[in-house]
Amino acid sequence: MSLTESSAFEIASAASLASRRLAILSNAERNEALTALHRGLLDNKGNILEANARDVATANLAAENGTLNYSVLKRLDLSKPGKFDDMLLGILSVRDLKDPIGNVTLKTLLDDGLTLERVSCPIGVLLIIFEARPEVIANIAALSIKSGNSAILKGGKESTESFVAISRVICEVLSKTRVPKSAIQLVQTRDAISSLLAQEALIDLVIPRGSNDLVRFVKDNTKIPVLGHADGLCSAYVHHDADLDIAVQVILDSKTDYPAACNSLETLLVHENVLQSILPFIAKALLAKGVTLRCDEPSKNALINTLGAAEVASIVDAVDSDYDTEFLDLILAVKTIPASSSNSDVEAAISHIETHSSKHTDVIITKSRVTADYFMKSINSAGVFWNASTRFADGMRYGFGTEVGISTNKIHSRGPVGLEGLTIYKYLVRGNGHRAGNYFDGEGGKQWRHEALPL
Repeated sequence: MSLTESSAFEIASAASLASRRLAILSNAERNEALTALHRGLLDNKGNILEANARDVATANLAAENGTLNYSVLKRLDLSKPGKFDDMLLGILSVRDLKDPIGNVTLKTLLDDGLTLERVSCPIGVLLIIFEARPEVIANIAALSIKSGNSAILKGGKESTESFVAISRVICEVLSKTRVPKSAIQLVQTRDAISSLLAQEALIDLVIPRGSNDLVRFVKDNTKIPVLGHADGLCSAYVHHDADLDIAVQVILDSKTDYPAACNSLETLLVHENVLQSILPFIAKALLAKGVTLRCDEPSKNALINTLGAAEVASIVDAVDSDYDTEFLDLILAVKTIPASSSNSDVEAAISHIETHSSKHTDVIITKSRVTADYFMKSINSAGVFWNASTRFADGMRYGFGTEVGISTNKIHSRGPVGLEGLTIYKYLVRGNGHRAGNYFDGEGGKQWRHEALPL
């Protein structure tokens, strides 16, 4: 890895050359680099946490002054229990995954001595633009090396000290491996993003990780393909036949396990028939964790009639914009789904989600497999769950290893993007002087065999 202030063209050119060299390294050589990366970060944990503490102190002042959102501050702190260790574990989990490069997924005999193969390969050069989370630099470095891609990284100013400390360790570690120095580059110049976004001839994919404004800026200012999501507006619908214990457990975990995450719950849809029976228990559990509920009129009235005065104090009237807001905090919007004698109640929940969802992760809580299947087929999000927390929408929890981000796009990769999402494929044809012009119908023409071969 190199800390660089070179021009955007020089950065992208170096990354392009490094990607070609990285792509031909063996899996063992790439894994050796990841083992060294893990060891180097562990050995320098103290220095990295000291640098991170300086970022956190600066961010605290900014949050107190109102110039920084507290949700960004929560994502910044590497000293939280388990966070640094999870970052290191992510590197090892990626290392131990199957090699994503060189996998043959199709093999065809076109004719005697002429074969076709479809083989997985790296995308090439990745530009990853991210904000507060300092662990992203280690995660992306690991994923890029394992998948044979070069990566150009541009971090946010909130994490400058952390990024520099981590990048110095990675730079030193990789200099002793077969991974090219320019395979991972951290860009520090403030005006680098716009210039890099113009390097469509050299950069193959942009992955923005951060605020809505960042993602939209990237999409509006580049011709390079973009993989990312602007919002994490996750919803859960509690159907009239929901199990009480499951509903409470799933909603509580979805909202309070890590409120600042993009896979935390932001909207709760509740069937009218369970406003008096299930919703009060969900509300009690959420309020005990400090969650503020922004309720529509029917749900608020139901809670006023069933909860104590102290609990009701944390319930406020919802406004329309609440159902389009990613709070990233201990705030939850609640909306009632009217009862119906037909299937239109489920349709009403689906309609709300399709109107307001960011296509990240949405949940139904019901005892009915038929209802769940209908919901799961109808919702067009990257993740659709039945009786399970939205917090499962994560590369590590899916078994993908760490992730480079979450994709809500309808492209080759959706949901948590791990190694598979950072590879594409190419077609390889092996012949012996074969000519396409020899194959035609009629006298003297050769015929294709097109026989599937074992992989």
